[in-house]
Amino acid sequence: MIGVILAALALASGAFSCGVPTYQPNLSRVVGGDDARANSWPWQASLQYSSSGTWRHTCGGTLIATNWVMTAAHCISSSRTYRVYLGKYNLTASEKGSVAATPAKIIVHPNWDSSRVRNDIALIKLAEHVTLSDQIQPACLPQANSILANNFACYVTGWGRLITNGPSPQVLQQGRLLVVDHATCSKSGWWGSTVKTNMVCAGGDGKISSCNGDSGGPLNCKSSGKWEVHGVVSFGSALGCNYYQKPSVFTRVSAFNTWIAEVSDKSCAVALLTT
Repeated sequence: MIGVILAALALASGAFSCGVPTYQPNLSRVVGGDDARANSWPWQASLQYSSSGTWRHTCGGTLIATNWVMTAAHCISSSRTYRVYLGKYNLTASEKGSVAATPAKIIVHPNWDSSRVRNDIALIKLAEHVTLSDQIQPACLPQANSILANNFACYVTGWGRLITNGPSPQVLQQGRLLVVDHATCSKSGWWGSTVKTNMVCAGGDGKISSCNGDSGGPLNCKSSGKWEVHGVVSFGSALGCNYYQKPSVFTRVSAFNTWIAEVSDKSCAVALLTT
């Protein structure tokens, strides 16, 4: 039943299906990170908080159903008021078709450990279902416990800084990262025992990585013609965003399929299957 629920969460009614963007991403220009093609990652969300009457981008997120967004637990603070912006490309521009959605509830993983950065995942239930369009579509979820092969090419997306302490970009960025298997990433010269098996490492070449502002966003990996979100941006090196042999570390989504299914709106998910 869990598999059915997860499949439903990642499906949409009508002409749109998960992981198949209307506007295909341009994957030829990714060395060092680059501007993404507008609306080519239509599940990308901007998690924003209210500060002195202004909404500020703080983290990324991934639309996984018409009323559910996945992000990182460390992005959530009980003292802040949030909104989720979908269908965005340029955060500073007014863009037709984009939607600012209000969270109905935010569920942080019950075993989130902020001191050791473990189980860094959270789900946001939106107050209303969003209407899917060419700009707003869900990503697919991977099969439970699936493990990406070493050097598998994925893409991290977000509005995070391009370099350590650098300015944040206005438009959505993408960067190609190669997966680093656990055996390598957990070596003493890499992340060592800090990295656990429910995490994914990607990058570490000293050139491309996630950075401040990308947290909570997706690690996009294509499988059987569809994009699956295999990781949630969790942490990187304090020595710098693009530090050699310190890959970006992601929460491995496939390790949390059961939890995602348990906390998600099952009745809505089943209804999606029957539409």
